[in-house]
Amino acid sequence: MLIEVWSDVACPFCYVGKKRLETALARFSHKDVEVVYKSFMLNPSLETDPTISIADYLSQSKGLDPRMVQQMNQRVGQMGAAEGIDFAFDKVVVANTERAHRFLQHAQSLGKGEAAQERVFRAYFSEGANIDDVETLLALASDLAMDHDDVRAALQSDAIAYEVQRDITEARTLGITGVPFFVIDRALGVSGAQDVTVFEQALNQALTEPAEAN
Repeated sequence: MLIEVWSDVACPFCYVGKKRLETALARFSHKDVEVVYKSFMLNPSLETDPTISIADYLSQSKGLDPRMVQQMNQRVGQMGAAEGIDFAFDKVVVANTERAHRFLQHAQSLGKGEAAQERVFRAYFSEGANIDDVETLLALASDLAMDHDDVRAALQSDAIAYEVQRDITEARTLGITGVPFFVIDRALGVSGAQDVTVFEQALNQALTEPAEAN
């Protein structure tokens, strides 16, 4: 079984969805499952700005009342806590995610895709790391036993940049307009950070109703 997951590093619901999928997979009887993470950018034109808080950024960019943003972050924080996520929104560095996606693409090619997703999510949402910073990504690479020279090359690689854009284009082709989005065996789609039971139902449906070969 192949599960493709389109997500963006700066999307808290993508982090929650990842955790819920993992819980569903731990309960799933069929263990021959490959999870592949795909790049998606919610705001490709965003300029990295460590001087502004994520709350102020959301308030200004979306025209939201600051109190509404605070309440929204509190709700997401509670949702994350239930999945073992420590959302520290007051630490989050507003950052463009394209470079982080290059890092994740490289990690995926090494068979470290899931571990890298978890590490980058935690760095961004819990540790206040600037995921658009090369040295920060190299530090994360050390945690994942990834070679620094290879990572530097990947972050500068046109081929890796193409892989990021290819995923984004593929999402458009499939009609994916928001993330997280989970595609099981190119037959079933699950949109959003659904409850674990929804993932379990989708997994069992895919197992009992396999897609016809293309």
